[in-house]
Amino acid sequence: MKLRPWALLLVLLLSLGCSVLRGTYTLTKGTVKGTLWVVKTTYKAGKLGAEVVYKVGGFTFKVVKAPLSWPLMRGEIESIDGLPPKEAIRLGRVKNSPYRVRGRTYWPMSIAEANRYREVGVASWYGYETRLRPGGHMTANGEAFDPEGLSAAHRRLPLPWYVRVTNLENGRSIIVRVNDRGPFAQEGERIIDLSAGAAKRLGFFKKGTARVLVESLPVKMARD
Repeated sequence: MKLRPWALLLVLLLSLGCSVLRGTYTLTKGTVKGTLWVVKTTYKAGKLGAEVVYKVGGFTFKVVKAPLSWPLMRGEIESIDGLPPKEAIRLGRVKNSPYRVRGRTYWPMSIAEANRYREVGVASWYGYETRLRPGGHMTANGEAFDPEGLSAAHRRLPLPWYVRVTNLENGRSIIVRVNDRGPFAQEGERIIDLSAGAAKRLGFFKKGTARVLVESLPVKMARD
């Protein structure tokens, strides 16, 4: 019987336990000076299941699937793709599916549109409130949220997605993984909500907000 690729990966993870599998991805030429970025990945078993560690342009992202019993970071999301949010997450129907918040429907970008995305606006941050709540929290695409990680929430980019964020007030720049929805407060001004850790790296944690440039970094798997 021929195993599907995802099934083969699961078998390898189970058989290797805490050993490591390595793979390579590339970021396509895009809006960041036409540079070809290399994404290195490491797979291993963790407390919550398989962990995937991505290294993109010198930045590290640990991705862990959150248990469905965990509450959503964005509890105001009413539905995703016409389904209860956690059911849509379980079925993997969140990447660029429409979703509803407070009676309003948001329509995410297509992949082609997201590849060209570039916008200037205000960034805010969120995250430490999760430490006051029991049970951990999941992002809108089902990942475990880490307030000290390099992640972000965006209303219209596909999930997950990578973007470069530059603080226009001090010139600092980082890459973050977009894995959540928001911000929904002061929508006309704020274009992205960064994790607390990302806000620290960009130098606006204490200030609370900063004027930023957000540029898309499309990702695709490299073929040998």
